[in-house]
Amino acid sequence: MILPLQQAVRAALQDTLTTLYGHAVVPATLVIETPPTRALGDLALPCAFELARTLRRAPRAIAQDIVAALPPIAGVARIEAVGGGYINVFLDRAAFLRSHLGQGSAMATTERVKTIVEHTAINPNKAAHIGHLRNSILGDTVGRLLRFLGTPVEIQNYIDDTGVQVADVVVGFERLEGKGLEDVRALATGEKFDYYCWDLYARVTEWYAADTERLAIRKATLHAVEQGGNATADMGAIIAEAIVGCHLRTMARLHIDYDLLSWEGDILRLQFWATAFDILKRNGTVYLQPDGKLKGCWVMEIDEDVDATVEQADPVDAGEGDDEAEAEGGPNQREKVIVRSDGTVTYVGKDIANQFWKFGLLGKDFLYRPFATRIDGDTLWATTSTGGAAAHPAFGGAGTVINVIDTRQSYLQKLLKQALATMGHRAQAEQSIHFSYEMVALSHKTARELGYRGDGDGRPFVEVSGRKGLGVKADDLLDRLVDKAQLEVRKRNPDFSDAEALGTAEEIAVAAVRYFMVKFSRTKIIAFDIDEALSFEGESGPYLQYAAVRAGNILTKLRDREQVDEAAVAQTIATLPTDALASGEDADALWDLVLACGRLDETAEAAVRTLEPSVLAKYAFGLAQAFSGFYHRCPILSEERQDVRLWRAAAASYFKQQMTRALDLMGAVVPGRM
Repeated sequence: MILPLQQAVRAALQDTLTTLYGHAVVPATLVIETPPTRALGDLALPCAFELARTLRRAPRAIAQDIVAALPPIAGVARIEAVGGGYINVFLDRAAFLRSHLGQGSAMATTERVKTIVEHTAINPNKAAHIGHLRNSILGDTVGRLLRFLGTPVEIQNYIDDTGVQVADVVVGFERLEGKGLEDVRALATGEKFDYYCWDLYARVTEWYAADTERLAIRKATLHAVEQGGNATADMGAIIAEAIVGCHLRTMARLHIDYDLLSWEGDILRLQFWATAFDILKRNGTVYLQPDGKLKGCWVMEIDEDVDATVEQADPVDAGEGDDEAEAEGGPNQREKVIVRSDGTVTYVGKDIANQFWKFGLLGKDFLYRPFATRIDGDTLWATTSTGGAAAHPAFGGAGTVINVIDTRQSYLQKLLKQALATMGHRAQAEQSIHFSYEMVALSHKTARELGYRGDGDGRPFVEVSGRKGLGVKADDLLDRLVDKAQLEVRKRNPDFSDAEALGTAEEIAVAAVRYFMVKFSRTKIIAFDIDEALSFEGESGPYLQYAAVRAGNILTKLRDREQVDEAAVAQTIATLPTDALASGEDADALWDLVLACGRLDETAEAAVRTLEPSVLAKYAFGLAQAFSGFYHRCPILSEERQDVRLWRAAAASYFKQQMTRALDLMGAVVPGRM
């Protein structure tokens, strides 16, 4: 990995500059750049240019003084002052590959503060759809990146079990189907309950549209669900619990897991909101509106720097509560309703209470219950308001909170930051991060393949809507990807058993959808295309997998032919002559691949710093291309010189190691064969 070497160079440079010029002269940040060509080294230090103005000396002379004073640095072969003042660092190529090949991925970092990443947060009223996958995949990838860099991470999934969407399904069962509590309980234990509720939810939406006076039934049902202690609320709880189980099974197919399910109902039952409300009232952050259209509502004045005109999600999909959402603080209004005149809390109010708890600022905690078994066999915990386990992990109390929510919720996320800042928690407000992303649509070709024609509005993609029952369920999409991948796997591997073909197809399908969701900038609307995602060529997850498999095949042939496995290669290069890495075009090509592999940690840090997982995807694709170029330029098995053959095999092994890690950071694995 390159970051420890960069840290060592930066530390040596810091000490040298302090000795030469004094602490006050040393720049606060010592920049390390990547030279444009291999001849200029592996790292470049431009500090002499920054010091020139202060010291009133030529940058070249300063650079020469620095190089003369720098002590030996482990892992560095030589350092040169060149040109007008650059300092070029040449790494010890053989030492780098020897020290990193076959090593674990644990990062030696300074202590980092706990980070909560909340993602998925699908309303528990219907099956997950393709749009939800971008949220979950982006959030899971960010969590994996943080853990890779040594950050303690807690992954949370917020369950809006008291929202209008659950109430709508309750209305559907009670009013459209005439079902009681026990009827719903029996249905909830069956297969595809999330699919059943998907259709019912769409029917309810049409039922409201046919007679808007029926919205009063929705409002009464929502109030009953929020109040609890009644048959309507019990039905809502049964629906939500069963649907969450369906969502967990869907996400597990994509290797997505959680530490904690936080239930919105518990925020109400445990008086989290009441506590937060008292704090906000005492501080004057919220106040009672005495007149006007918001009379009787508790509102929060919106700061001027919070853009209230930003496009917001459909109130029904977002969970705003009812058709009065516009009156509660829509575009061009400088007040946001936190508590409605009927006493019900808007969901931004509940979010404020939850955000305070995440930072450990509420002075209250949930009770916790085991909910399910996680993918790795550990316990998935959920909040509860009754009972609770005596022993459980410590949840909440983070130094940074990252909420993964689409761009339509930007306005409401800004209100969370405003509430924290207004209460004097400015550090927490700064670390309250909205990880926003744009929507997912379908390419027209994929929409047709999945049986969804769209509206024919002339746009280059087909938009979907779960509320209207139009769209692609996540499990249906995954099933289709697996089926198509299986056809390709069987064509390439006719000797595979049914189980082997299916297992490999599932691994390819997961890589296909996860890479596709990550490779675009999160601010870009994407049109998912099945064929593009599944392609074994081009910028796709299967292409990355195939590159790693190809490297593995080369190493397997080397093992079978010469009885030298990867462990033996790593051991053998410890005493091999280093001529194959020293100089020349082939040596530079080998080193270019090794150094590119070593930049995984640097790339992961950049992806976290910019909150842009596409940085990782682009890196992995470039790395796969680099291996392909190396493979064609520098053959391994046909190379006659044993030392060169083994160094090249070591480079292929290191590539396989790092590509496997890169894919793991994106939630994918490398199949044994493809």
